[in-house]
This record gives sequence, structure tokens and C-alpha cells, in this order.
Amino acid sequence: MKYKRILLKLSGEALMGKNQYGIDPNRLEQYAIEIKKVKDEGVEIAIVIGGGNIFRGVDSERSGIDRVQGDYMGMLATVINAMALQSSLEKHGMYTRLMSGIKMEQVCEPFIKRRAVRHLEKGRIVIFGAGIGNPYFTTDSTASLRAIEMHADVVLKGTRVDGVYTADPEKDPSATRYSVLSFQEAYEKGLSIMDMTAFTLCQENNLPIIVFDMNKPGNLYSIIKGEKTGTLIN
Repeated sequence: MKYKRILLKLSGEALMGKNQYGIDPNRLEQYAIEIKKVKDEGVEIAIVIGGGNIFRGVDSERSGIDRVQGDYMGMLATVINAMALQSSLEKHGMYTRLMSGIKMEQVCEPFIKRRAVRHLEKGRIVIFGAGIGNPYFTTDSTASLRAIEMHADVVLKGTRVDGVYTADPEKDPSATRYSVLSFQEAYEKGLSIMDMTAFTLCQENNLPIIVFDMNKPGNLYSIIKGEKTGTLIN
């Protein structure tokens, strides 16, 4: 296997499946199966999941909700998704730990770096909920920060498209996919891969990012084996 320890970033919107909101149990099942294939190879897995299928903090101001309050609501949404994913993974026989940036001892452990690393070393899948516990930071930033703290080999950003394109492939049929990009090229071309805080964290810590289609069966396993899937930014 090419990677020993990974940070998998999943979007909350992806959990909707074909629904308009909420969690599609079929999509949860699919993700659990894909993650188990990788886990069975001995890869250490940390996961950050968004909350956009329930509530997005950055959209809160349009509805008159204070941005800080909205961000905390978004963090709670990520915990709901994390709990759902945890349940699905455990149903498939995997050992997990849910750690939160906000204290809520009844449902998850508080984030402690050394404890999280120890969980990974013991073969448990660690899911990070509630962002980093502070407003104004996205789950992309959480993924980058936690990956650095966990000494992950790579950030795998699972999306609905199979990589980074010259334009939005859902709107522009002539858009072409990049197989490899440098951080500098991504900056210069203005490509929206992650928010700038998350992107800069990865660049400054020499942490590669792979953007890939998580919804296509086998893609996650292919990346772990070292096959060229999605777009590599390094």
C-alpha cells in the first residue's frame, strides 16, 4: 500500500445521495464498504465529514442568524453526520472513535492529539466532528489541520467529481481534468480545491492532497494502492 495513514475528507452534501437534504442510508452503506476495503489492508484512517446536508454556517447570515452562531450550528451538524458514519462503520465490524472539537462527553471524546494518534496506532478509525471547535473555520481547514497533527501521509478529498478541472465539469462540458498540479499552479489558476486557509496549511507542511470521486466504487482503494485516480496536488 502506498499510504500508511490517511485523512479522508467527506462532504456532508455527499451523504444526501439523491435526496434534497439529510442522510441517505444507501450512501452511508456504500461509504462503509469502501472504507472497510482500505481498513482491511491495515491502513490507519482518520475522517473529517462536513455538515452541509443539514446546515451550513456560511449560509446562516442570509437567514438573519449571526455568523458565529451559525458556525456553531454547522459544527453540531457535522457531529450528527459523524455519529451516523460511526454507526455504519461499526455495523461492518470496524472499531471507531468519535472525537469532537466541542465538549459533548455523552456522545464523543474531546479531541486530544496524543489520544487520537494512539487510537490510530491501535487500528481504530478516528472520526473528527465539530470542526476545530472555533467559528470561521471550515471542515476543509479541520481536515488539513487534523491531518498535520496526525502525521497523515495524504489528505484524500472525496467529492462528486473525479478530480480538479479547468472549469466546473457539471456546467462546462469542455472542461478538462488535471492529473497532477503543484500548489503554486493551483494558486495561479485560481482553482477552488479547498478554502485558502486549508490549502495554505497543506502547502506549508508539504502535505499532498488528492481530489477524487468518492461515489465511484473502488476509487478509494485504487488510491491507496498507488494508482493514478483523481487529481494529485503536491
